[in-house]
Amino acid sequence: MKKYNFQVLQLLFVISALFITQLASAQSKKDSSLIKDCDEAKAEFIKTDALIKHLFDEATGYVIFPNVGKGAVGVGGASGNGIVFEKGKLLGKAKMTQVSIGFQLGGQAYRELIFFENKETLERFKKNKVEFSAQASAVAAKSGASANAKYADGVMIFTQQKGGLMYEASVGGQKFKFTTF
Repeated sequence: MKKYNFQVLQLLFVISALFITQLASAQSKKDSSLIKDCDEAKAEFIKTDALIKHLFDEATGYVIFPNVGKGAVGVGGASGNGIVFEKGKLLGKAKMTQVSIGFQLGGQAYRELIFFENKETLERFKKNKVEFSAQASAVAAKSGASANAKYADGVMIFTQQKGGLMYEASVGGQKFKFTTF
């Protein structure tokens, strides 16, 4: 009887180890894919506005959300996953969620890029204490747009439409959740 219990425990251990290995592998593939998407999004932002490269080089940190999906019929929502960088080095992951209310209809996909002006603002973001109200304004990424962009409350936001059509006159806000790798 004891030998039988020991064999069952060994089998459960082996199955658990295989499951954990597969789960970790799938998670690491998902992270790798997100990092690749962020690299492509960064290249697209720079291709659209070459002056933005200076901001990447000079910012204390930044977060890139390469694929944000947004949809609404009266009440709207958006979400996306991104990667956070500090002085150009990978720092962790971020999730953005947004809720809005007002006259709005449609759906769209876009990229979002947030620069952090200083260490304090980046630290607030890492502690999940950065939220954007309806008054936060993003600059549409286009040629030369970054030349006149300014930090507001320690952040500078750029967006770049990827597709879709959205009619909107709404209020809402964005909330973020940061996690390390």
